[in-house]
Amino acid sequence: MRFDLVDLQLFIAVADQRSITRGAERSNLALASASARIKGLEDALGVALLKRGRRGVELTAAGESLLDHARLVIHQVDAMRGDLAGFASGVRASVHFLANTSGLSEHLPKALAGFLREHRDVAIDIEERESTDIAAAITAGAADLGFAAEHALPDHIERFVFSEDRLTLVTSRRGPFAGRRQIDFQEAGACEFVGLTSATALQMHISKHAARLGMRPHFRARLRDFDAICQLVSADVGVALVPEAAARRCAKLMPLAIVRLRDAFANRKLVICARSFKALPRPAKMLAEHLRAEAV
Repeated sequence: MRFDLVDLQLFIAVADQRSITRGAERSNLALASASARIKGLEDALGVALLKRGRRGVELTAAGESLLDHARLVIHQVDAMRGDLAGFASGVRASVHFLANTSGLSEHLPKALAGFLREHRDVAIDIEERESTDIAAAITAGAADLGFAAEHALPDHIERFVFSEDRLTLVTSRRGPFAGRRQIDFQEAGACEFVGLTSATALQMHISKHAARLGMRPHFRARLRDFDAICQLVSADVGVALVPEAAARRCAKLMPLAIVRLRDAFANRKLVICARSFKALPRPAKMLAEHLRAEAV
């Protein structure tokens, strides 16, 4: 049985848009051509892939299975194209790696630098995502490896613990809670906060849990890195939630007090994850092995 890559890309577009019309537009195909291609797929496979309705289409069980495989095939083709294109620029392979905010800022740079020094012919395409989005992308085969909080991963995703991290509250040495060893997050509800920009994965995580507690934190400032946040906190602008690793590093240079949170959401195991470590392309497998050796 032969499959056309254009058909697979079209099917992914139709599934994502839940519409043959919009899928055809996204694939730059005429509607009649797109409909014929989808019908041809169904005839070749001998099963219905879509349930057609007045409001669009829904995937059948067979369609869900094909979508899963089609994403993997297209991801592998894109990876192949990237690797081959890399020969022209001197970089012969690449790894698509998704990481959450804490991973990018605190836990991964040293380990990734060591890998890149050892493997001059491999490039790493790193993208920041929220842990739940990383889980979805790994499941769909849209990335090779992920660095995420373990609680956000479904059971079928393979993983190993890279490090443990906990969110802590930082305040100036003159600020609220400076004399406390630990608090509940809700106790800080009346404080003014300094935080990450709202688009960052970690800030989304914090905001979700604040909402569940009925909190609406007031932010005096939003910045893009933990060092800048801690500088404002040390100047008594407000309090902040930051990973313990960042808090301890900044506290060596700034007049900060670190207070542990009792809340369960603050305790996080950070893991390297993949759909299947054995099935990874060789460059991604090499990176996974390197990170496993670097794990705390």
